[in-house]
Amino acid sequence: MRSHGWSGHTPSSDEEAIERILDAAEQLLDESGAAMRIADVARAVGVTRQTVYRYFPSTESLRMATVLRSADGFLDQMANRLAGETNPVAALTGGLAFTIETLGADNQLELLLRGHSADAHSLSLTSDTALSFARAMLHRVGVDWARYGFDDAALDELAEFSLRILHSFITDPGEPARRGAELRRFLTRWVGPAITYPVMADALSSLSQDTVADSA
Repeated sequence: MRSHGWSGHTPSSDEEAIERILDAAEQLLDESGAAMRIADVARAVGVTRQTVYRYFPSTESLRMATVLRSADGFLDQMANRLAGETNPVAALTGGLAFTIETLGADNQLELLLRGHSADAHSLSLTSDTALSFARAMLHRVGVDWARYGFDDAALDELAEFSLRILHSFITDPGEPARRGAELRRFLTRWVGPAITYPVMADALSSLSQDTVADSA
């Protein structure tokens, strides 16, 4: 680890150096969003751009590392809020509601959904990063998804569906915006059937097969 700079307070390890760079990047992302530059981060930390590049080879890699760290902390908060909830409808609608109510105040999570775009009105719903975030959201809740008919492919589709729901609320929250119990009731009424569909489809398929067997 290079020892010059750092505003006179040299980190004791590469791990500490990375954390200080990410802390500075996080603050700058809050202030300027995707307009953040490596030069700005280096200036805030008190090092040269080359020092920042030693740990993060590009502005994009630094931006995404900062966003993902923020997203992981957000997912921990969501998991704590939904601790003990095993009902898939309640878990998903509760997670969506928590994300909708929190996302507007968190520029970094918005950047996560934008993917590589710096356009404030462009959210990338199918980027690998955004889909990974949505899958992580599903796996952080205590639901046995397989029990309710969701294999890996179905969970991927549910992750994309969840992102599209988030997108609609982010781009047009409504006038007035739904919050609290009203938001949860709305999500339960319209998102809930999508969660129960796999079990219902299996039941209908079995019923249909039984009917054909009886008629034979």
